[in-house]
Amino acid sequence: MISNMARVFLFCLLLLFLAGTSLPAQPQNSINFEGNTDAPEFPGGLTWLNTDEPIQLKKLRGKFVLLDFWTFCCINCMHVIPDLKKLEAKYDQELVVIGVHSAKFENEKDTDQIRQAVLRYGVRHPVVNDADFKVWNRYGARAWPTFVLINPNGRVIGSMSGEGVYEPIDRILTMAIPHFEKKGELHRSPLELSLEEAKQPETLLSYPGKIFADPESKRLFITDSNHNRILVTTADGKILDVIGNGEEGKADGSFDEAELNHPQGTFLHQGVLYIADTENHLIRAADLKSRTLKTVLGTGEQARRINVPGQGTTVAIASPWDVLIHDRQAYIAMAGTHQIWSADIDTWHAQPFAGSARENLVDDRRLKAALAQTSGLARSDTDLFFADSETSSIRKVDLKPDGEVKTLVGTGLFDFGSKDGPCKQATLQHPLGLTVAEEKVYVADTYNSRIRVIDLEKCSVSTLAGSGLKELKNGKLNTSSFNEPGGVAWLQDRLYVADTNNHVIRIVDLKTKTVSSLELTNLEKLSANLGKGKKSRFSGREVRLPDLEVEPGKTEIALSFTLPQGYKMNENAPFYLQWNSGDSNEIRFENQASDLNLKKPEFPLMIRIADLKQSRKLRIDTVVYYCTSEQSVCLVDRISASAQIRPVDTGANQIPVAIEVKNPGKM
Repeated sequence: MISNMARVFLFCLLLLFLAGTSLPAQPQNSINFEGNTDAPEFPGGLTWLNTDEPIQLKKLRGKFVLLDFWTFCCINCMHVIPDLKKLEAKYDQELVVIGVHSAKFENEKDTDQIRQAVLRYGVRHPVVNDADFKVWNRYGARAWPTFVLINPNGRVIGSMSGEGVYEPIDRILTMAIPHFEKKGELHRSPLELSLEEAKQPETLLSYPGKIFADPESKRLFITDSNHNRILVTTADGKILDVIGNGEEGKADGSFDEAELNHPQGTFLHQGVLYIADTENHLIRAADLKSRTLKTVLGTGEQARRINVPGQGTTVAIASPWDVLIHDRQAYIAMAGTHQIWSADIDTWHAQPFAGSARENLVDDRRLKAALAQTSGLARSDTDLFFADSETSSIRKVDLKPDGEVKTLVGTGLFDFGSKDGPCKQATLQHPLGLTVAEEKVYVADTYNSRIRVIDLEKCSVSTLAGSGLKELKNGKLNTSSFNEPGGVAWLQDRLYVADTNNHVIRIVDLKTKTVSSLELTNLEKLSANLGKGKKSRFSGREVRLPDLEVEPGKTEIALSFTLPQGYKMNENAPFYLQWNSGDSNEIRFENQASDLNLKKPEFPLMIRIADLKQSRKLRIDTVVYYCTSEQSVCLVDRISASAQIRPVDTGANQIPVAIEVKNPGKM
């Protein structure tokens, strides 16, 4: 891991990667774009994602290649993803980005877990699992993230480590592309890929990161992170409201129009839900009564300098991961700067509260201590507890002005495991969430896929739930399983867990000693704001149906859906169906309503064609909600099915049309 403040420049062309400065004003031909070192080829036997076959550098001759050495726990690696996406968009014909995933934590060596990270972060370039650091060692990488730029002839131009990769790479490509084009050594064409996201079904929740429980109203606030929204529900899962229209953005306004960007932690205080809008680098305030969302802290851009206090929307912050309100102060887990910040919620003046911004595990006075990617907050009467994910630790800070940071569990940046016992001997692996109840700290031990509990009186750690297998299994505490749970909340002798990679909320019942899945109901609320965002429109998986011959006024299309084995329609969900032909005058339907939200529809659904003059394309847009038989996993398939339909003088009374719903395969 390397911080924004400690960029390390390796074996590079120095003039290429001088951070924060522009390239010297020299003639283009005085810069050595040719490189002096052949780029080592990828070793065989490695597993690749976002591609059907292993990538070979020799087959990429004629293109620039940018290697990104990363690990998915690392906040700095997350920060550079927008830069990489900008480069890929600007140079889609000339540049190929390849992610080299060289894992820090044991959990990160698992290809399935890397696949989940690729999906969660929206990575759309090839990624290789470099679990044994073979590629890392061949290129001499020393920190996460490290970048290596390779020219169209397969030679290394240079490398750098740290954030802020867009500007230096953009500057060099601006000059290097004409250089190689003039020599006839640049081949422009996009790289054909097989993206992981195309193979995955949509889930009812998408990577829920956090959950907050309000004991007074007995409501849950579920952060549906990758759907860019917050769900407000009852304790038994009935959806009451939705904050955010689902589009990725920063817009304030009504809940139906407002936008978020991969939010995480929330906290309810006096009717206002405060939201850590992580990838927007903002704190947002949602007034539950007026149903409006507004920005209260942050500029919307990642802070590039450390320890710079400020006020309201004029101060830059970095990747807030959780928020907690106490005594008119907002405490913010500022993962991006390895700190906890505080802000007065009346004036929104904000400043560092704990942590020097140096990434480490060092106990000391509040602002002298070193923290590491703080990701979760909880409070007792006197202390603020926090999950310091990169040191696999649970720590606390006294809320008094002269308070100190002390570590309960954890010893360092590269010390982790899954050991129970006294606090000084116990180990965790990259915990992201925690809650305090009844003199105990309950921990979402994320990379161990377990729920752990710290007894504060004894200062001992034990495993409460989870076998450690990364799957979804309900039942008894010790045989249940989770997949990278990121948040946990306490309500009425139950723990509610944001089971992130399983896309569900789990309930750990301490009385019955069982684990179950929260079943969401009143799903009409999820589509109430559909189409109200400025970029919203229906888009679904394209399905081509057989051509249809109909006798207008007689023939009915009998529409049905084929579900994967082991799945059934979600009885608590509306069934959305719309049919059209682009121009409403081209085909006239006997059914007056061609836009239906149905409850418990009976299949087949009958569609009668009343009038059709000539061959036209019929389009059927539908949203199918379907679940496993025990309702533990619920999926969504948005389908845009089309068929060429033509009139005939004599046709069948009824034509069966079956649309096959997407098979999720291995989730």
